[in-house]
Amino acid sequence: MPELRTEILVIGAGPAGIAAAVSAERAGARALLVDMQAEPGGQIWRGQWARPTLAPARQWLDALRGSPVDARYGLRLVDFAEPGLAVFDTAQGAVRVRCERLVIATGARERQLPFPGWTLPGVFGAGGLQVLVKNGWPVKGRRVVVAGSGPLLLAAAATLRAAGAEIACIAEQRRTRDLARFALSLAPNPGKCLQAAILRTKLAGVPYRRNAWVERADGAGRVESICLRRGARSERIECDALAVGFGLVPNTEIARLLGCALHDGAVVVDEHQHSSVPGVYCAGEICGIGGVDQALVQGEIAGRAAAGAATASFRLNIARSRSAHFARALRDAFVLRDELRNLAGDDTLLCRCENVTFAQVRGCRSQREARLHARLGMGHCQARICGAAGEFLFGWDAEATVRPPLAPSRLSCFTVVRSESTRQESP
Repeated sequence: MPELRTEILVIGAGPAGIAAAVSAERAGARALLVDMQAEPGGQIWRGQWARPTLAPARQWLDALRGSPVDARYGLRLVDFAEPGLAVFDTAQGAVRVRCERLVIATGARERQLPFPGWTLPGVFGAGGLQVLVKNGWPVKGRRVVVAGSGPLLLAAAATLRAAGAEIACIAEQRRTRDLARFALSLAPNPGKCLQAAILRTKLAGVPYRRNAWVERADGAGRVESICLRRGARSERIECDALAVGFGLVPNTEIARLLGCALHDGAVVVDEHQHSSVPGVYCAGEICGIGGVDQALVQGEIAGRAAAGAATASFRLNIARSRSAHFARALRDAFVLRDELRNLAGDDTLLCRCENVTFAQVRGCRSQREARLHARLGMGHCQARICGAAGEFLFGWDAEATVRPPLAPSRLSCFTVVRSESTRQESP
């Protein structure tokens, strides 16, 4: 099994990971940047590597190109065989990486909540459909409803409309007053105000429903219409596709596997982005949802700190404070409403990988109990979808379920010979 060695291993080549790897090299350390995708950029900068159109993406991707960072793509982490020894699966087979310090910048994923019809063909995650369109998925002429909560809805709708889709409406589950408070909170951040204004311009004429959420999706073999609840009223909207997402959830699986402390679903870090585990730094959405600006500044700080330059500059501290203000405003404005907990019926699937319905787990006291009794979370996604849903719907602790392998992997990944100091004798 091939083995690579580096001072700093950065897992995740989105904005936070790119900033961390480039900043570590600038501070004099050797950095290896890895990602499971075929090119850098993560979800937020997907497609920017070849032809960047966003100024921050162009700046940091050019910096990565001009940096001595060793960047490897198509690597999926399987496990840490021992401290400082990561095992990855690739198209060519297993690869080991030995590192002295680690930066985790694995970003976030969409939170999906179940409702009748959510498994119909044509129902997508809002960000998921946006990614498909960026990769060439045809939506021209299709009528799409975009629903859920958070600024991602606007970004997804703008991408779909630019690709030729007809946006039937955007449905945001928060009330007008919550959105107004969020808009006022952007006043100290002109850049965010400009981004919001640009998005609304791109979506001019698209109906924007506040205090609205999807109750069900209907169709014969695929989605044909949805029932949209607006306060006390409901309306039926015909559509060819539904893009729905209820905010983002930090991808903390690697951090949890290593024993990093978490709070409210995000990794706890100090002023240097250092976690509770020695030598492990975290940056970006894994530390709490806050957008690309927060990811970049945290990545810079983490990369510098991992390289030994622990003191952040005045510029970085100011930028981190501003991005933290936005993150708090985002969290407070888009709290999910209680009505979303009552949409699913007994026959609604909660775990799609293992076909587990609500009726099968409704009486379970924890996700572990649901796993033992009904196999919830034991499929391909390893509870990345149903785990976050169960946490919101039932108050289950999803943080206790991570175990290796982190993803389905070939057998060659499990032939790592552990050192004598870490090998345990069988009883």
